[in-house]
Amino acid sequence: MRIARYTLGEDPTYGIVQGDPGEQWIAEIQGDPLHQPIVFTGNRVLLDDARLLAPVIPRSKVIGIGKNYAAHAREMGGEAPTEPLVFLIPNTAVVGPGDPVVMPRQSNEVHYEGELAVVISRMCKNVPVERVGDVIFGYTCANDVTARDLQKSDGQWARAKGFDSFCPLGPWIETELDTGDLSIVTRRDGEVVQDGRTSDMIHTVAALVAYVSEAFTLLPGDVILTGTPAGVGPVVHGQRVEVEIEGIGTLSNPFLRRG
Repeated sequence: MRIARYTLGEDPTYGIVQGDPGEQWIAEIQGDPLHQPIVFTGNRVLLDDARLLAPVIPRSKVIGIGKNYAAHAREMGGEAPTEPLVFLIPNTAVVGPGDPVVMPRQSNEVHYEGELAVVISRMCKNVPVERVGDVIFGYTCANDVTARDLQKSDGQWARAKGFDSFCPLGPWIETELDTGDLSIVTRRDGEVVQDGRTSDMIHTVAALVAYVSEAFTLLPGDVILTGTPAGVGPVVHGQRVEVEIEGIGTLSNPFLRRG
């Protein structure tokens, strides 16, 4: 099931994306599906007529995982850590499909990082690996945008990955997905720049959720980014980056520098 958050120019609404590619529509549902059962209202709208929003706005936190693909760790100049490398991103960094990523004046080296994102369904703590499926609401595409020069100069990652608009999510949440071996492709202005598979993750989705939950109480709507394949690189003003994940869809955002 694909759950979208969208607007027709008024308040955000949730709905279920249905139909075949090119002929899709959204069946409206009542309220927020993270907090109540799905009940259809009977209203529906063509997908092309709706503006898709970030499918979830985490009320609490976005949790990133660094260097979870060995080839990416090597391209960054080292080996992968033995345990997951965890960092936090403020929820104010989240934007949706089509929203611009605003490159800050403080950075001259902004990079894309296509990733699979996990959305948590309920409050949980110390989740065993075998029970992780009970606390996952679904999955979406993410771009873990990074000011690489600031990441190097700061010595930690909060500012480099936390600017407003640096965490695009979308286009919707897929609730039924086997994440064991999915294709992740990132394109910059239509050119493939990342081409990986989730089977190359060092730590699986289940292992990551269990590990993170040992440190943080996870709340409904929290998002965990699972790491990026090799091929990260710079983006300049006016370029567009697409992150396509098999079984989910494509997240597309322009990059702009203002002022």
